[in-house]
Amino acid sequence: MYRVSRVIALVTFAAMILLPSLIVVMGSFKTDAEVYNKPLSLPNVWSLDNYRRLLSDSDLDVSFRNSVFVTITSVVLTLILASLASFAIARMITVSGKVLAGLFALGLAIPAQINLVPIYYIFKDLGLTNSFIGLILINVTTTLPISIFILSAFFRQVSKEMYEASEVDGASPFRIYRAIALPLSRPAMGATAIFLFVINWNDLLWPLLLIQESGKKTLPLAMLAYRGEYFVSFSMLFTAVMVASLPMVIMYLFMQRSFIAGLTAGAVKG
Repeated sequence: MYRVSRVIALVTFAAMILLPSLIVVMGSFKTDAEVYNKPLSLPNVWSLDNYRRLLSDSDLDVSFRNSVFVTITSVVLTLILASLASFAIARMITVSGKVLAGLFALGLAIPAQINLVPIYYIFKDLGLTNSFIGLILINVTTTLPISIFILSAFFRQVSKEMYEASEVDGASPFRIYRAIALPLSRPAMGATAIFLFVINWNDLLWPLLLIQESGKKTLPLAMLAYRGEYFVSFSMLFTAVMVASLPMVIMYLFMQRSFIAGLTAGAVKG
């Protein structure tokens, strides 16, 4: 009886997750009328017209390239800063190291969204609105605490004897970081990179707050064009969601080994 209940619960849970995805996939091949009248049915005709219209939209093409640039730059900068800070925190076994770790952990408890108004005015005074620099800066600062939290836990598991042996050989802290810590942390770095890519790629709040120029909009912000005041073109919106999901799927397929290894690295010692 317990096994049957467990199977039913798992099937129900899987259906709850897959049903919205199936609606989006099928909706991308439908017309708006079909989406509104028969959202759960298969398309009458599996047409690629929505994809042709989407790919012919020059504004969306610009927004796609903007998202690629902002996301990749944000991820790279965050990984560099987070790995340096995490290595330093992991190597500091004194009270100061614990205090620093606590301060970054505190950043996880305070969402940046509660400071929307002051952040906007600060960025406006600094001339960072309608700027990729401003968008990248806010992406890095908001994702840095969680990145440090993940990477510092991994760096703490690296054998202290390896660090000490390198110090005896005369290696500087930066050389130890570059030659020992970074190569060993590839699984954790890969998992963190995927995590950061998904967050930055899907981000709508900060572009909505900081970007007004059409030529600098990111993909999630540009997708709002399919939502009018009185009507939403769900067929085109679903198609845009499908296209926007491709980079995340491709990145995961290429980095899935690092992602899985990074997730399991913190669970097993030795």
